[in-house]
Amino acid sequence: MSSVNIITIDGPSGVGKGTAGVVIAKKLKYDYLDSGALYRLLALGAQRHNVELENEASLVALAGHFDIAFSDDENGEIKTFFEGEDVSGPLRSESIAQFASQVATYPSVRSALLDRQRLFAVEPGLIADGRDMGTVVFPDAALKFFLNASFDARASRRHKQLIERGENVSLRAVRDQLQDRDSRDQNRLVSPLFPAEDAVEIDTSNMTADEVVNTLLEIVALKGFFAEANA
Repeated sequence: MSSVNIITIDGPSGVGKGTAGVVIAKKLKYDYLDSGALYRLLALGAQRHNVELENEASLVALAGHFDIAFSDDENGEIKTFFEGEDVSGPLRSESIAQFASQVATYPSVRSALLDRQRLFAVEPGLIADGRDMGTVVFPDAALKFFLNASFDARASRRHKQLIERGENVSLRAVRDQLQDRDSRDQNRLVSPLFPAEDAVEIDTSNMTADEVVNTLLEIVALKGFFAEANA
């Protein structure tokens, strides 16, 4: 069992994991792991190095050696770097998200990234968001959340997010892509998406982003994490 305090936030796309995770990490002064970013980085790296997404062996090799880094900017936002380049923008495109979802179905790729994810668990603590943080990557985490929301709510949020980033995509296309991704996440043979037995489950369908954050912060406070962080 890790001696580092770890809080996991799992759930499908569009439930508010990332926003809540970043805020909690900042308030606790913990490190933050967006595990999905690792798969998106691998998909981006595969594109840039001309590795076919069907070439599982080459993807595994790339997963073990690709140059990645995370860093806060002057506004406190977490930036993602690939081979020294800030790729935070292109990393969030819907096309990369779809490629990442395909890459994540390979058991050998997930295995290759497992140890890399666990290296993020350092003092004083870690907030880890993803699909299998509480079930596979950090099963002994001190606190686990599983966020969910209705399909319509998630599709609407994802569509709004993409439009705000300047992507010209229809709601119907977002719904189709989200449905495909949900199917892959829930039905893959290794690390399928489901709540850990000891996870706190929260339905965010009718909640604003701030309400999601505040709900999780209240539970984190009740569990005593802020007292430990200020000790």
